[in-house]
Order: sequence, then structure tokens, then C-alpha cells
Amino acid sequence: MRGFLTAGSRRLSYLDFGGSGAPLLALHGHYNEASAFAPLAEALAPRWRVIALDQRGHGASDRAESYERDDYVADVAAFHRHLEVGPVAMLGHSLGGVNAYQYAGRYADLVTALIVEDIGAVVDVDWSFTTSLPRHAPSRDALASALGAAAPYLECSFRQSGDGWGFSFDIGDTVASQKALSGDHWKDWVSVTCPTLLIRGTRSDELAAGHAGEMIARRAGQARLVELPAGHVVHHDAQAQFAAAVSAFLSGHD
Repeated sequence: MRGFLTAGSRRLSYLDFGGSGAPLLALHGHYNEASAFAPLAEALAPRWRVIALDQRGHGASDRAESYERDDYVADVAAFHRHLEVGPVAMLGHSLGGVNAYQYAGRYADLVTALIVEDIGAVVDVDWSFTTSLPRHAPSRDALASALGAAAPYLECSFRQSGDGWGFSFDIGDTVASQKALSGDHWKDWVSVTCPTLLIRGTRSDELAAGHAGEMIARRAGQARLVELPAGHVVHHDAQAQFAAAVSAFLSGHD
């Protein structure tokens, strides 16, 4: 079920995958949207009810004038309040992972368990891939062909317009968001007090093994690391193993 809420002057969209299970709020990464979590929602049902936000500038949510860190965290807070579900478990991938741990660090009493997928406490985004994306294609197949191996990771954001195919996100907005994401976020990471699972892809070009180890060390006793045979988008590359790791972690902290 798709729902909407107002956050400031913007309308945000979300997908509630339904069910009677405990809520798990999910935050996607750049180039994606809430629908990217459909396979995970199916795998975790019926014990967990995944509710995923289309973050600002993505999916069916409004574009924004600003994509700073505090803007995203304020959106997560508005989303959580709107759902009226009380303290929850939260999961985030990449951009969504930083948003999730910043929210958990700043609103410790509202997050009961945290899963962070393949993003560090220090982020240095290379946005050259973003600026190289095709801005227009005559057909869906042509857009997929232009993306090559990256197509499966972006296809949930493919959109048709009057003159062809493009994305549900704006390329310029995405670059602005990636620039704002870059930085040192250790203060937020170490402020998280709830049990935390960090999931890293062994072929990740975003989260190095050494940095992941340091993240766990600085949260000694509160966080643990799982590494799966995947690239940066672990929930796509190792779908079943990712869902199993999330389920096992949440089962111990529900």
C-alpha cells in the first residue's frame, strides 16, 4: 500500500508492505526508492512488516531545494511520527544507512535495533557515475542497455515520460545529495546505543573491510559485522543471505 505524509512543505511517499508483524522502517540508497525493498519485505513476512520511505527527491516523493544531512534526518523523524508505531527497528542502505544511524544516534529512545548496509562512518562519494548517467532514452530497453551492468540496480527507478524514458530522481539533485553525504559521521555512529548489525559486501567499492572493523571496534559490544559475497548493494546481490542475516539479527532483538 502506498501512503503519503507532509514533511515541512514537501510531500513524501512510502510503501507499507503490510502484514501483522512488527514494523521495520527501511531507507533506500541513492538511485533507488521504496520498491527496492519488495523482495526483502516478502522474505521477512509475516514476522516483520516492512515500511519503506521514498526519500526526498526519490520515487514518488517531492524533489527538494536542499539535500543536507539534517534535512534527511528530519524527513525520517516525520515519517516515523506519521506512522504512529512507537519505537521501531530500522534498516538503511548506503545513503539510507547514514540517515538511519544518524536518526538512531539522535533519537536513541525511538530505535530498538539498527541494520546498516554497506556504508561507513566516514563517507567519500564519487559522483562521476551519477553525472555519466543517460538523461534520456527512447525506450526502457534502450535505457537499460545504456546502463549496462548497472541496470538491475537502477531499474526500480525507471520512469516513462512523454518523450521517452529516464529516472524518478533528478541527476543534479543526486549529485547535491552525494556531496552532502560525504564527510566524517563518527559522532553519530558512536552515539547509537541500540543493538546494531553492519552488513558489508565483500566486493564492496564503498565500505572497506578495515573501516568496517573500526566501526565495530568503536561500538564494542553493541555492534557486530556480517560480510556477504556481494558488491555495494548487498540486498540485491545476495538476496537470500541478506534476508537471513537481517531476520536472525532481528529475532534476537525483538
